[in-house]
Amino acid sequence: MTASVRIIRVLIADDHVMVREGLAQLLGETDDIEVVGQAGDGFEAIQLAEKMKPDVIVLDYTMPKLDGFSAIEQLRKLLPAMKILILTVHENVHYAIKAFEAQAHGFMIKASAASELVEAIRCVFSGKMYVSSTISEKIAEQLRRQNRQQSGLSSLSQREFELLRLLGKGSSLQQCAQAMYISESAASTYRSRLLKKLNLKNTGELVKFAVENNVVG
Repeated sequence: MTASVRIIRVLIADDHVMVREGLAQLLGETDDIEVVGQAGDGFEAIQLAEKMKPDVIVLDYTMPKLDGFSAIEQLRKLLPAMKILILTVHENVHYAIKAFEAQAHGFMIKASAASELVEAIRCVFSGKMYVSSTISEKIAEQLRRQNRQQSGLSSLSQREFELLRLLGKGSSLQQCAQAMYISESAASTYRSRLLKKLNLKNTGELVKFAVENNVVG
């Protein structure tokens, strides 16, 4: 008698229908993974996660209605045992490091999904961390440098980094506050901290810094 296979229950959260369906089809070809739901925005991802209680959520980094950091934060509080695998188009070492600082369990690039997604899900489900092969060397190199003064990005909190990203995209402070679901006063406080930590003078310099350091995505 063969031992029963432990089925990994997975929730897919991505705002592109074709991406979600493609990932679901890919995972449907495995014997040990079951897609239990699909979400098109951050709020829906949290609602479905609470309802379905999946083992793993495959979470797009940038989705409507709730920014990536806020989604990770809420999901970690809501379902601490669930594994969070970030799936993104951003081949950016800073995004990856900030995602792990927010306590995500894995980070992979969409371009590698066809070849890596099944392995990544099994990896995080087993309790290990997963990093897409296309960015793992960049992360290792960044951590090896030990030079926190190079760009100042390593000193930023998740919220500060997210505000910097939104400002870099051309969002006003009010729009940033709305996207991050915080008050405009709180957003202004984060902006002041950014200016101090990065030794910059105004929002224009913050935008320039974000673009030059490949923070905008």
